[in-house]
Amino acid sequence: MEGTRPMRFMLMHKLDENKPELWQPDQAFIARMGAFIAEANQAGVLLAGEGLRPSSVDAGRITVTDGKKTVTDGPFAETKELIAGFALLQVRDKAEAMQWGQRFVDVFVEAGFDLEVDVRRVTEMEDLAA
Repeated sequence: MEGTRPMRFMLMHKLDENKPELWQPDQAFIARMGAFIAEANQAGVLLAGEGLRPSSVDAGRITVTDGKKTVTDGPFAETKELIAGFALLQVRDKAEAMQWGQRFVDVFVEAGFDLEVDVRRVTEMEDLAA
């Protein structure tokens, strides 16, 4: 990544919390995800990546409205699509992040999952100074 400053992007995938089978992948899915992670590591773009447990397992939410803090334990009511995991990438630009994002999605598509993945650029201190 010489020449330009690398950018960090976060891929966040969402799953339907009302479909427990999506939260307990089979061994074939785990192998495909492992291969994706190994490839991203080998390419030097993966900084971190983890799956998250459903909101019914050790989850909480902190909400502040008009200065009043509310703490709620999971599971979260009325939550259909929930962030189920993430990958933090360091790449050249948005185009490269989107390419990796599509490959990430392919791991789920091969398992027959419907999902949504947000690809979001991480704010750097330099961005705030501009």
